[in-house]
Amino acid sequence: MSLLLKALRPLSVSANSLPLTLRLRRSAFSLQLFSEELLALLEAGLSLTEAIEALHDKEQRPEARCVLEGLSRSLDEGLRFSAALEAQSDCFPALYVGLMRAAERTSNLPESLSRYIDYRSRLDAVRGRAVSALIYPAILAVVGLLVTAFLLGHVVPRFAGVYQGTGRDLPWLSQQLMAWGAFAGQHGRALALGMAGCVLTAVIAGRSWWRSGGPQRLLRRLPGIGSTIATIELARLYLSLGMLLEGGLPILQAMRLAEGLLSAETLVRYRLAAAAIGRGESVSQAFEGAALVTPVSLRMLRVGERSGRLGEMMGRAARFHDGEIARRIDVFARSFEPLLMAAIGLVVGTIVVLLYMPIFDLAGSLR
Repeated sequence: MSLLLKALRPLSVSANSLPLTLRLRRSAFSLQLFSEELLALLEAGLSLTEAIEALHDKEQRPEARCVLEGLSRSLDEGLRFSAALEAQSDCFPALYVGLMRAAERTSNLPESLSRYIDYRSRLDAVRGRAVSALIYPAILAVVGLLVTAFLLGHVVPRFAGVYQGTGRDLPWLSQQLMAWGAFAGQHGRALALGMAGCVLTAVIAGRSWWRSGGPQRLLRRLPGIGSTIATIELARLYLSLGMLLEGGLPILQAMRLAEGLLSAETLVRYRLAAAAIGRGESVSQAFEGAALVTPVSLRMLRVGERSGRLGEMMGRAARFHDGEIARRIDVFARSFEPLLMAAIGLVVGTIVVLLYMPIFDLAGSLR
């Protein structure tokens, strides 16, 4: 028995059995870069196996070399490319695997890679516009909070000490501000520790709230922003389904692969639409019944069904809504930034005026 155990040797290692640190490093694998480099090598005339080996040989990062080595080993063992990708699901999502599986049926892997690269580029463009619109307001908000904290925590206590012995009557708002300054001056260390504890608690609670989808649920309830979030989600769905349908996948299989792109609320309606399509309803009818269309996308879906170009029409609907999203983001940035600057200026200006009102009063009495 001991000889038999010694003779046994592992043939493969699953990703779940890898150490946590290695799995975290593998998650940093750039799928976009991998697809672009693989497409360039395939278009240059290399076979799939040769292209993977070339990428492995030139790669310097250990996490990427590990992924490419696993792909090369799987191809040498005779597995299909899609099966080799599926064996490393921590690096290759189901959407990508499904697209490559469809490419194997048509023997046109470069075209599917081009579709995925275009898909990722368009998604990244929308995300980049949203992030760019939020960066400047976020910086303004942080600077405003820091300036306000400096005034309330350092400047106001000093002014409170100056005004404390004057014996003059102060305006009510100035009295409240000076009372806060006196309190902050006496309990500065306790306030600093309490503030640090509040920030730490907010960070911990915010992380769990973020992971549970709290920000998205909150934004969906805000007027104006909620409709934009829904449009972004629908545009991403249309883009994904259009890419998969053009790659040759049937509609129900494509819909299953795109489920991971949707929020929990939309996923319920999405599955109802899939069940309706399975019963024989058209895609446009099922999506309309599940409230997964806009007036423009509904008409495009109907045209795609009549012409047999449903995937192409979904891609066009996604492009149309991308332009609409870009315009909404631009309007938001142009209107929100001045409002935020005005709010910060109002808060800081109010504190400064309340600090100097007693000085103005004293100067008037002397005159």
